[in-house]
Amino acid sequence: MIVEPMHNDSKLIHRINEGYHYDPFMVLGRHNCHGAWVARSILPFAETAFIDGSNIEMERVADTDIFSAQGDSEDIPDQYQVIWIDINGKQHQQYDPYCFPTQLTDFDIHLFCEGRHRCAYSFMGSNPHKIFGISGTLFSVWAPNAERVSIVGDFNLWNGRCHPMRVRGSSGIWELFIPELEGSHHYKFEIRSKSNGNIFLKSDPYAKQLQLRPNTAAITVPASQFDWNDETWIEKRRFCNWLHEPLSIYEVHLGSWKRTDDEQFLNYRQLAHELVDYVKEMGFTYIELLPITEHPYDPSWGYQTTGYFAATSRYGDIDDFKYFVNYCHQNDIGVILDWAPGHFPKDDHALANFDGTPLYEHEDPRLGEHCDWGTLIFNYGRHEVRSFLISSAIYWLREMHLDGLRVDAVASMLYLDYSRNENEWLPNIYGGNENLEAISFLRELNQVTHSEVEGSLMMAEESTSWPQVTRPTWLGGLGFSMKWNMGWMHDTLKYYQLDPVHRHYHHDNLTFGLLYCYTENFLLPFSHDEVVHGKGSMINKMPGDEWQQFANLRLLYTYMFAYPGKKLLFMGSEFAQRQEWQYNKSLDWYVLDYAFHQGVQKLVKDLNKTYHQQSALHYYDFDHNGFEWLDCHDASQSVLSFIRRHDEEFLICIFNFTPVPRENYRIGVPAPGQYMEIHNSDSQYYCGSNIGNGLGLQTDDLPWMERPWSISLTLPPLSGIILKLKSG
Repeated sequence: MIVEPMHNDSKLIHRINEGYHYDPFMVLGRHNCHGAWVARSILPFAETAFIDGSNIEMERVADTDIFSAQGDSEDIPDQYQVIWIDINGKQHQQYDPYCFPTQLTDFDIHLFCEGRHRCAYSFMGSNPHKIFGISGTLFSVWAPNAERVSIVGDFNLWNGRCHPMRVRGSSGIWELFIPELEGSHHYKFEIRSKSNGNIFLKSDPYAKQLQLRPNTAAITVPASQFDWNDETWIEKRRFCNWLHEPLSIYEVHLGSWKRTDDEQFLNYRQLAHELVDYVKEMGFTYIELLPITEHPYDPSWGYQTTGYFAATSRYGDIDDFKYFVNYCHQNDIGVILDWAPGHFPKDDHALANFDGTPLYEHEDPRLGEHCDWGTLIFNYGRHEVRSFLISSAIYWLREMHLDGLRVDAVASMLYLDYSRNENEWLPNIYGGNENLEAISFLRELNQVTHSEVEGSLMMAEESTSWPQVTRPTWLGGLGFSMKWNMGWMHDTLKYYQLDPVHRHYHHDNLTFGLLYCYTENFLLPFSHDEVVHGKGSMINKMPGDEWQQFANLRLLYTYMFAYPGKKLLFMGSEFAQRQEWQYNKSLDWYVLDYAFHQGVQKLVKDLNKTYHQQSALHYYDFDHNGFEWLDCHDASQSVLSFIRRHDEEFLICIFNFTPVPRENYRIGVPAPGQYMEIHNSDSQYYCGSNIGNGLGLQTDDLPWMERPWSISLTLPPLSGIILKLKSG
């Protein structure tokens, strides 16, 4: 049965012509009208038009830019082409978009609206598409409170009357297939508000590429021809037991790691080769990228994201980024992305008030606005927002082959009163300050990513004592793989910034962390946040003269690599850059001309090597069986000593936090024999004073520290040493 449209309703025709009707297909396209076939096209730039093949002339509907023709089915095929002449006499030929049926499946729409679509990027936004053998681009966007949505771009002179979309029932999803639109084109969505008729332009939330700032248009992306060849890495990742593997992360801001001589950005492909070679040489196992999701504001470092599916155009296009990831994997380097689902900026072109109403965010600012950052908070209880965010996570992990996500600012998501005064927040339904919708979202996020992308890592930057962040969701946890140990980081840096003469009063800053060390899967971070905003670089945090500063920093890094937990170090810190990190310039690589800086870099390289080679330093990072205190009470001399274990293998780690060498310092040991130094941060190789125990240490049959054997050793000043029992 053919349903005849209201094609004779002149009011309807004029509403479509003027651009404020929700379904242009009711008039435009091919229709059967009382036994005759009618074709209507909207052609704002045409003077004349006719149907290709039949040469039936199309007549302009009075006072509109809609052209109409009538004929039989042979004259007007199901998918017909229109030839039209513009005011300059130039001829154009195109398939009419309005003679194609709907393309989004009811099932996809249903899952999206239920908040259960994991790959919404496959049909939302713009995607290459083919119908009846005709290639083009399928557009779709969620805007439930719009009266009309159009696609505007460089292919229609940014005219919103050329390509109005149709809405799919009550879903709020608008779609349109534009035939023969292929390749890269700039576009936006022109949205007319249902409430007040205001018209505004929005970038595509699902865009896979966006223009380089300050421009904000989305870019259609052709079907990728990129040839991934990282299968070996992906397969290995599936079966990797990362809990017991060495995991050392180099945190990088791509725009300031290194630049050209004239301070321009390097391309993703250039970065792949230069950065990966450096990371391999230094012994790191992963690169963590500060957000490369598209963002308009450089000083946000990427954390104010506007393109949740788009790698920033600052460093190249989508295939360039794929090349970067692929090259990392070919060189056995994993890639983790800093991902910010906690908030988004208020930029007019982006998600804020997307269809004229708070759509992605809460309407009430007590729930929907982050006052500290001047940003908006996602409405995690809205199903379509969940589909959006979880699809973004899956996109980066599955389509871009990333190995994990570090979820930014988790604490701000968990608490309704985060950084708010007493009357600036709303309690949950039980009267508490827990954001129940965000908690549910985070659990679902981790369940989905772990099940959909085997071997993927999910890391939480969570700065409070929220319980079970890294415990399974079925046990009541949030389900993350790891959590940044912010407490350890703050306590440790607080201690190290003290003059050594005062450190014995604050010994508990170093020992307290072991009380909770195994309650979560912790990662030890010295991140970008610790070297900005007046906090000083890592080397400038250290007290004393130049020698003591560098000795302290070498001691700090040795302590970190010996301490239970996976490791993270921000770029520039590995060679003791003096200046705070600046996002808009290259690192100060020139300092490597100086011996002290070379020494720190060599130390970090050797620590990574030792961390990899000695299973006792990594196998039980999250298990109390991997750690045992030797002496945590020697506050008077500011010395700590402990054992790291893996089954029968063990290492002795001793740290002297004062500039005073300590000779004949005795510690108990678990087994007799000869102990050799396998690491000494005071080595002359690192520009230290070269005090140590180079010939080895033989045990004495003298009980000490409740152990039957002991050794007497020399502790170098401001240093950490690692001893290993000589085999045989």
